[in-house]
Amino acid sequence: MNTYRLIIAGLFMMTPSPAGAQWLKYPTPGIPRTSDGKPNLTAPAPKTADGKMDPSGLWMTEGIYIGDITKDLKPGAVPFQPWSQELYKQRLGTLGKDDPTGRCIPGGVPRSTAVPYPFKILAAPNIVVVLYEAVHAYRQIFTDARPLPKDPNPNWLGYSIGHWEGDTFVVESAGFNDNVWLDNQGHPATESLRVTERFRRKDFGHMSVEILIDDPKTYTKPWTVTLPLVLQPDTEMLEYICPENEKDFNRLVGK
Repeated sequence: MNTYRLIIAGLFMMTPSPAGAQWLKYPTPGIPRTSDGKPNLTAPAPKTADGKMDPSGLWMTEGIYIGDITKDLKPGAVPFQPWSQELYKQRLGTLGKDDPTGRCIPGGVPRSTAVPYPFKILAAPNIVVVLYEAVHAYRQIFTDARPLPKDPNPNWLGYSIGHWEGDTFVVESAGFNDNVWLDNQGHPATESLRVTERFRRKDFGHMSVEILIDDPKTYTKPWTVTLPLVLQPDTEMLEYICPENEKDFNRLVGK
């Protein structure tokens, strides 16, 4: 669990409500355990009822990414268009003062996966649902063979369809608006963005997601990043409320 969530948990426990009310330490039912009762994260990956890779669980990006999906790429590996590189530098220089999430807007895709907050994947017939703790956003990934909409109403989280290729869950997303931030660092995207995610569950507690970014208006060619995910057993998501009367965001002026 990240430091932020531990601090918030401590604040909640200072209130008169019962300490267990947030289920932060409640044993997750149905998960494999070692002889000492600890979650066995290296146990075999589960399957759905029809034998497909099951991505379900409470997950969080492993390691300190701080919302930067390019952390593991070599310098200069992001194929910016000239205008998008200038915009990216401007966002860094102003400390992200124009960040939509500072005004309680959902973080989008793939940003919501990379930030240090957990998210819950729920697999059901014909649909996979992702619940994000950050800004309490949700995402529907339809697996009923429907196509992506041809003329979508642009959304912050876009529209997503999914299918399985062997043990890989493949998600295609499009229909984003023109103010997408791909991560907390401010890598930009436009309404032409298409994102393809390939989820591979290595064992019970570890999954990777390979993310293909394809936005010809913003980048000279498609590019790929891979994020490692680790299961968060014996805990639950916290309620995340975006402040209605935030006072500090507009004071960010940059370097």
